[in-house]
Amino acid sequence: MIDVLVDAGFKVSQCCRVLGVTGAGYCRYRNRPLAPTKMRREWMTVHIREVHTQSRGTYGSRRVHAELTKGHGVFVSERLVAVLMHNAEISGLPSISKAKSRRIKVVSPPDDLVNRQFARVDLNELWVTDITEHPTRESNA
Repeated sequence: MIDVLVDAGFKVSQCCRVLGVTGAGYCRYRNRPLAPTKMRREWMTVHIREVHTQSRGTYGSRRVHAELTKGHGVFVSERLVAVLMHNAEISGLPSISKAKSRRIKVVSPPDDLVNRQFARVDLNELWVTDITEHPTRESNA
């Protein structure tokens, strides 16, 4: 926060006083060594950029992960690659594969008891019905 305010033109001493931070504490913060995790993430981001550039900007996080682990022998999770790519604003091309469709389970029709012969001579020889339901607000009451 102090770095942002200093870049905006404020003095370090003013920022420390307003935020309740000692000047010595701020100097220790600024001069501290880089944490190992942050250092590894920066190193990993450089490798991700290289792999992405070599793919001419087409690889997404899954392919970059595969290239890093199998091609370069770098042990990293796919999730971390996705997060680092998002933070670095690196993205691959969208997939142009077929749209995913859900398979419809095939249901066999019921037996035809009249063998498709619907013509009758007399009344009440053949009854046909439709059992399709159409729920309405009135039926829920």
